[in-house]
Amino acid sequence: MTNLQNDNFLRACLRQPVDHVPIWLMRQAGRYLPEYRATRTRAGDFLTLCTTPELACEVTLQPIDRFPLDAAILFSDILTIPYAMGLGLQFQEGEGPVFERPLRSAADIDALGQPDPETELRFVMDAVRLIRRELRGRVPLIGFAGSPWTLACYMIEGRGSRDFIHIKGLLYSDPALLHQLLRHLALSVTRYLNAQIAAGAQTVMIFDTWGGSLSTPAYAEFSLAYMTEIIAGLKREAEDRTVPVILFTKGGGNWLEAMAASGADVLGLDWTTELDHARRRLGDGIALQGNMDPIALYGSASGVSVEAERVLASHGTGTGHIFNLGHGLTPHTPIENVTALVDSVHRWPHRKA
Repeated sequence: MTNLQNDNFLRACLRQPVDHVPIWLMRQAGRYLPEYRATRTRAGDFLTLCTTPELACEVTLQPIDRFPLDAAILFSDILTIPYAMGLGLQFQEGEGPVFERPLRSAADIDALGQPDPETELRFVMDAVRLIRRELRGRVPLIGFAGSPWTLACYMIEGRGSRDFIHIKGLLYSDPALLHQLLRHLALSVTRYLNAQIAAGAQTVMIFDTWGGSLSTPAYAEFSLAYMTEIIAGLKREAEDRTVPVILFTKGGGNWLEAMAASGADVLGLDWTTELDHARRRLGDGIALQGNMDPIALYGSASGVSVEAERVLASHGTGTGHIFNLGHGLTPHTPIENVTALVDSVHRWPHRKA
């Protein structure tokens, strides 16, 4: 494999000395970019964009070509596993993902297959291989998956939800059946991430988008326990390097210590948890990723720089910080403000430690 020209992101994940604070952005390939919109139009629909390796590679590289970011992230979707399980995934304009056949019974859960990463999900692995080749060692590539709890939320509700009535109803009425589904998904996610690593992903991230919807005991039992199981099952050495793992629970600020005990190398934080507060609670034994509010990018370019510097100062100059947003870029984000953000982070005074 090609030697990396910029490995600051990987070194920050492992709390090693870096030349500058590395930055990448959740949803950095997205509708705010005109080149992405052009490729999306050419694809015809979002699912085709995700499942065509050449198109997924093209949009993965677009933000890397435009901004001096320190990592690329595979263009895909967290719902590829349930898509491969045959639940009839569609992406509806203005509504997001919708499943034609949500899980509503024990028979539905019993009938679920276990998709093979190199057959039913081959399009993802081919995209990883193609992206690695086309990156030519410029920056590392991040692979990812949704957490079992988050996948189960979509699979049972059938779409996004505010209240999660169906899955929480199952949690409180038949927890054994929910655990059956979560165990099944944990195995799927472990196999999926290991296949991404084998195909060339140099870091993997678990997106627990809906973990913050749970009570503290329910989070520990129904979300974190399965992410911990997945991390323990990952093959963490590839290409003579350690493959770092990032765990991100949106709304998980109450559970930092428990998340840090998961085996992850990096905790992603949303904007509701200050970096200095997290660092005081956790010490220096884990890297932190985040955590500027993505809506701050709708202000002025100078305001973006001020807010970026505030976030950087909150962490301080020690090792183990990857700058990111507290969640993904939104479709109308001004491109010039993304440029201002990346420039501000790279200008930040940082001493090798």
